[in-house]
Amino acid sequence: MASPAFAPDPAIREHRTADAVVTVTVDGVPPAGREVVVAQRNHKVLFGCIGFEFVSPGDTPSPELEHLTELWFGLFNFATLPFYWGRFEPVRGRPDTERLLKTARWFADRGCVVKGHPLAWHTVTADWLRDLPTAEVARAQADRIRREVTDFAGLIDMWDVINEVVIMPVFDKDDNGITRLCRDIGRIPMVRMVFDAARQANPHATLLLNDFDMSTAYECLIEGVLEAGIQIDALGLQSHMHQGYWGEEKTLGILDRFARYGLPIHFTETTLVSGHLMPPEIEDLNDYQIPHWPSTPEGEARQADEIVRHYRTLLSHPSVEAITYWGLSDKDSWLGAPGGMVRADGTPKPSYDALRSLIKGEWWTPPTTLATDADGRVRFTGFLGEYEVTVDGRTATFTLDDPGRAEVRVAL
Repeated sequence: MASPAFAPDPAIREHRTADAVVTVTVDGVPPAGREVVVAQRNHKVLFGCIGFEFVSPGDTPSPELEHLTELWFGLFNFATLPFYWGRFEPVRGRPDTERLLKTARWFADRGCVVKGHPLAWHTVTADWLRDLPTAEVARAQADRIRREVTDFAGLIDMWDVINEVVIMPVFDKDDNGITRLCRDIGRIPMVRMVFDAARQANPHATLLLNDFDMSTAYECLIEGVLEAGIQIDALGLQSHMHQGYWGEEKTLGILDRFARYGLPIHFTETTLVSGHLMPPEIEDLNDYQIPHWPSTPEGEARQADEIVRHYRTLLSHPSVEAITYWGLSDKDSWLGAPGGMVRADGTPKPSYDALRSLIKGEWWTPPTTLATDADGRVRFTGFLGEYEVTVDGRTATFTLDDPGRAEVRVAL
């Protein structure tokens, strides 16, 4: 059988696939003319979603949760779990560690990469920080980061270390200790403090700077942070599109602007709604509060089209390493928006099937039977990721890590 088909988009082919030559040996001997089955097992790209609804699901999850679990793992290999300080440690000294450890282990046991979000943020932060002097807030924040990063090492080795620093020192929606601290010491010293704490706790972790502000203000912050010698492993870009799809041109323009720093890019928070759009005059999305925001047939068709276009655009850019969708289901969705790919009653929207047709269809190498040549080699073109090769019931694994030509040796 010939090599399976892959996405025709030339940029996706260039950046996301490899032309592989796999040399197989069986007991040290390359088999000639033998049937070999090659099958993809995972993507290198992190296709993610929040996993908030799975936090400590219990030993006997409800049928509804079991159904959502099946849908979740039908798409994603990357989970983001909630570490909002005000909910994780509402009472000082009593963190919700065990429940989150259980959930992180549940995802990791199913082959998912897990990220924690966020370690430092001025919103949903601990109320008890208000009563502390600024120096004590700084100590508490650094201690909190070291504790979480240490406790979860091995299960969570990726963190949104600090969230929305651009607005942090001027945030005026409520009084909180983190804004006060950032205002007193400045954005770049704040970033240095929290990254130093996380790096000290787990030198091997992937540490992100994350923001919703796609203006030059975020670029100025990044430049200042890098000039100060602070090591950032990846840049997080939020894309909550409640007011409408950005479009390919805007998205690629944003990607090019932030790719110039030479850092991997994670689209950390993506939302596309399947109902009416939020009015454009709303500046803070949190200010849009309505009792009911329905999903509509027209909106669902639009959402499916936009999700396909958005994911194709992101995958066409070589800097993008991860894409996280902000909620699989409309149930308990952020702002009550119909932003999920699954309706509140558990039925998939067209967007779910559309994205699955990409992640597990067009961008996936199914089990494919190939015949070895005289030197025990098979050739195929596949998407970067983890693969399994089977000969006469014996199986081994290999990875395609880099685009272009790949030479792999597999011993069975």
